[in-house]
Amino acid sequence: MFNFSDEGNAKMSVKLIGKKRGMTQLFDKSGKMVVCTVIEAQPNLVVQLKKKNIDGYDAVQIGSEKRKKINKSLKGHFAKAKVDCLDKLVESKVENIDEYSVGQEFNVSYFEKGEYIDIAGKSKGKGFQGLMKLHGFKGMPASHGCSRSHRLGGSTGWIAGPGRCFPGGKRASRMGADKMTIQNLLVIDVDVEKNLLLVKGSIPGMRNSTIYISRSKKKIKAKVKNK
Repeated sequence: MFNFSDEGNAKMSVKLIGKKRGMTQLFDKSGKMVVCTVIEAQPNLVVQLKKKNIDGYDAVQIGSEKRKKINKSLKGHFAKAKVDCLDKLVESKVENIDEYSVGQEFNVSYFEKGEYIDIAGKSKGKGFQGLMKLHGFKGMPASHGCSRSHRLGGSTGWIAGPGRCFPGGKRASRMGADKMTIQNLLVIDVDVEKNLLLVKGSIPGMRNSTIYISRSKKKIKAKVKNK
């Protein structure tokens, strides 16, 4: 079983770049099923160090995934760091910049089993949707005489005074494809050889989408007990 407990707030965490590979399930010793998300995080390399006396703040820039096409400015950026040209880049503020160096490698061993993490990504895009799917409208009666108005939202404006639709109302619109962050996800297992993280619950994005992983800002570790 998994017993959850707070152990204070975490320090600033480095964000790692990973891929959502899909979902699976496992069973603990008590027979309880745990739904998990499989995350692959290839080794991430430190590309640049930003220091407070130069850039105004301390941060590390980390990259992952080799890039095929690259322009001259980026080519010079990676040549300065003496690393391969990488496709995905992310910046993380840190407390002590002296603990990091250009070319330093991070992998899934950065996280521990039983640790809480935050995952940011982009939710699945569902295109332009109507009021019933997007906002949960009930719809019109599906009876005789409804005249093809079953899934319409009805009147949204006034005829006179003020004679216009107020902004901010619920309308048919684009659904999904939003930046989202899921906090306090428990790390069930870490496979360093295969660069995999097994995380309890679901995370934003579709399969093979890019996600950003960091230690939880609210929780540090959970006490994991198998009975």
